[in-house]
Amino acid sequence: MVQEKSTSLVRINARKNDVFDIFNFKHYVGANPYLDTGALVFDFALIEYREPLPLEDYISVIGDRYPYLSDQTYESYADLFARVTSEVGKLDMGLHLNHWSVKPDIRYARISIQSLYERTTREVVYFVWDWFEAITQDDDFDFEERLERLQSKFRASVYGGPTVYALLRTAAEKGIPFFYLWEEGLMQYGLGKKQVRGVATTFNYDSHIDSDFTTRKDDCKAFLDTLGFPVPKGEIVISQNEALAVAREIGYPVAVKPVVGHKGIGVTADVQDSKELESAYGRALAAIPENQPTRIIVEKSISGSDFRLLCVDGRFVAATERRPASVVGDGYLTIAELIRQENRKPARLDSPTSPMSKIQVDEAMELYLDEQRLSLNSVIEKGRTVYLRKVANLSAGGISINATDTIHDDNIILAQDIAQYFQLTCLGIDVIAKNLSESWKSGGFAILEINAAPGVLMHLNPSVGESVDVPSRILETFFNSGTDARIPIITFNKISVQELQETIDHILLQHPEWIIGAVCRDAVFVNRSKKVLREEYNSNVQSLLRNPKLDLLIAEYQEDILEEEGLFYQGSNMVVLNNPTETEMILMRDVFDGSTVVIKKDNEISIRRKGLIEDYALGEDEPFTRVYLKEIGTIS
Repeated sequence: MVQEKSTSLVRINARKNDVFDIFNFKHYVGANPYLDTGALVFDFALIEYREPLPLEDYISVIGDRYPYLSDQTYESYADLFARVTSEVGKLDMGLHLNHWSVKPDIRYARISIQSLYERTTREVVYFVWDWFEAITQDDDFDFEERLERLQSKFRASVYGGPTVYALLRTAAEKGIPFFYLWEEGLMQYGLGKKQVRGVATTFNYDSHIDSDFTTRKDDCKAFLDTLGFPVPKGEIVISQNEALAVAREIGYPVAVKPVVGHKGIGVTADVQDSKELESAYGRALAAIPENQPTRIIVEKSISGSDFRLLCVDGRFVAATERRPASVVGDGYLTIAELIRQENRKPARLDSPTSPMSKIQVDEAMELYLDEQRLSLNSVIEKGRTVYLRKVANLSAGGISINATDTIHDDNIILAQDIAQYFQLTCLGIDVIAKNLSESWKSGGFAILEINAAPGVLMHLNPSVGESVDVPSRILETFFNSGTDARIPIITFNKISVQELQETIDHILLQHPEWIIGAVCRDAVFVNRSKKVLREEYNSNVQSLLRNPKLDLLIAEYQEDILEEEGLFYQGSNMVVLNNPTETEMILMRDVFDGSTVVIKKDNEISIRRKGLIEDYALGEDEPFTRVYLKEIGTIS
């Protein structure tokens, strides 16, 4: 491969001392001429009259951070740059971004990097560019600090939540198409009438009434009590004085939590006396959203371990024990120093795939340490474990332990019995028990609350124990396979409005009950009804695939659209090519098994289906439409 040199002295993005230049960025949300996935594509060149170091020097430095990259062979600086960018793009989070390509040219190389989120991927490219230039100049480069900033930006994106990311990665593995609906703030899995939309583990098939009901902890608790399920005794209060009165009546220890809340925010367990209750009440009050009235639960605190039981589609799937954050003394470091040391562990990266979050230091922690006659400045003896808070809040640094294989059958039945009363895809049941392997009927077991939007990471990647593939169980509720998530798609490289209407009519004659979406560069149709054509071509395609009634999509993708925007979807059931350009031939690249491809070159016809090829010439005055309309009859 040619070592790329810029033939112009004009730098596009390069700085004065740079030896590399990067320019012509383009982001594709789906398949494109360079990769069959969403990608960031850009050009890479060497600056004329400035020599880089030998390729081996870059490989040597990069190999210190990524040893496995030093064992590979690279044909050019562009090849190395692409491979390193792909690796850094995983952000040390195990992101499923493994595809990249390099297309060499005399003047530059075109690099394509698989991308999920444009902003992060673009910054990864600049990050690697700066790293290469620092190697060239023998300058210091704070790799870890800059990587952490990139990780934070990805976590803050719509794809960076652990539950969302786990679901979309699983969807990608199963071949289930997905895309983000920016205006709605929803992720869509599947196409057309096969779709399901949602946020994390809540979906449009869920009952919003049931979902809202689970947030009203007092009503939900009363409902469970009515059904005979074990719930702790307690009351709703609206003032601190009422809280003190209820605590005296039911007896300490008590638990205090806001009626409306999530992630354990404002929850205090094992409150021992009135002084602790006043502090706990203040934390619960501060956690109540501004638009909600003051309503706080004071209930009997049950001793035992904290567990989350998860049901998917009414069936028990997983159980996880949650323990509060803790540190182990070494006889030298303070608790604050031990926390900082613990937070530097890779397992506490606090990423969409890491098993633990960083330990959060806050008032609740300091108060609990004070109860133990400790502070953040205390040095504890070697081997002693100090728990840092009463509540096993995973988002504050708690530990998750897989308990799925230890749960008693009675407790599985209890979880499933509760789930039957809620029309929810996912239901998290928080319980406290001495031991989950003992039946709830033996006592010492209480249901704390119900969650309509439970996270999955504690089950998928627990701190201790085997993984339970909850994302697969969730998506299998809707799709047995990737095929079940798709509607038939027919892709043309060229089709006129008249031919499009003729094709729609032809299909409706065979399937009069179908809803057909169709788009070409000049019009958008739903059946024969013409719709608004928007300037951005793929926005028209997305709107059609967002239609929950759509049975089939017909789309035109000419060369300029493929170059400018790429394909919105991946895979077609039928591709029809009329004198295609080299770029338009990529439409054949990822057709499904059993798909039909019809190609017309001048008067010559080639039909490929199920491994067979049929070639013939068009008859005199025989229209091309006759050929492909006959083949469309095989799609169902």
